[in-house]
Amino acid sequence: MNETSAPIIEGLFGIPWLSVNLANVLMIIVTFIVVLVLSILGARNLQMKPTGVQVVMEMILDFVKGIINDTMDWKTGRLFLPLAITLFLFILVGNTLGVITTIIVNDQVWWTSPTADPVITLTLSTTIILLSHYYGLKLRGTKHYFKSYITPVWYLFPIKLVEEFANTLTLGLRLFGNIFAGGVLLTLLVQLTKSGILGFIGGAVPFIVWQGFSIFIGAIQAFIFTMLSMVYISHKVSDH
Repeated sequence: MNETSAPIIEGLFGIPWLSVNLANVLMIIVTFIVVLVLSILGARNLQMKPTGVQVVMEMILDFVKGIINDTMDWKTGRLFLPLAITLFLFILVGNTLGVITTIIVNDQVWWTSPTADPVITLTLSTTIILLSHYYGLKLRGTKHYFKSYITPVWYLFPIKLVEEFANTLTLGLRLFGNIFAGGVLLTLLVQLTKSGILGFIGGAVPFIVWQGFSIFIGAIQAFIFTMLSMVYISHKVSDH
């Protein structure tokens, strides 16, 4: 089994510790384009009786609105509908891209799920936590917001700080772990099929079945990430 690596540029702009994974950049752009095209197709030529992509996009819209309604009141939650839809679609498409296929050029993986990289998932989770603080300050006011950290007793403040770090870490690593593990298993099944250990049929059938299961897991992870993001934001912007 050949070892593969990611196409990484080290020392970008002459900074020794700064590196860029070109595969991540490529897959983020591809994911962005797919989400943009789906959004344009879903919003173009809107009809009272939807058909085609509009049906799918309206189903996703209603689904995400349900997530928000379950975590906060709609008067506040509607502000976060664009964020929630963008998160859900980006993660769903990103999770699915690596399930469809993996492209390896010169033993470098160029096409894979962008969410199979902890840098991307932790960046997403950090962004959500920072946004939750920003909107908490904006919607509740500075005094009322910081007061929540010492309520009901002041000595809970250190625990709440640890909770913020833990939320960021678990939100990102949960998504990464599930998608990365699915990609590893798909790669192993492909290698077993090529090697002839299980034979083409013996390897292809589990591969196809696991692909379907991976798509399901990817959708579940997109839902969980979006739901938890709205929960964390709700904790910061709501008084109860």
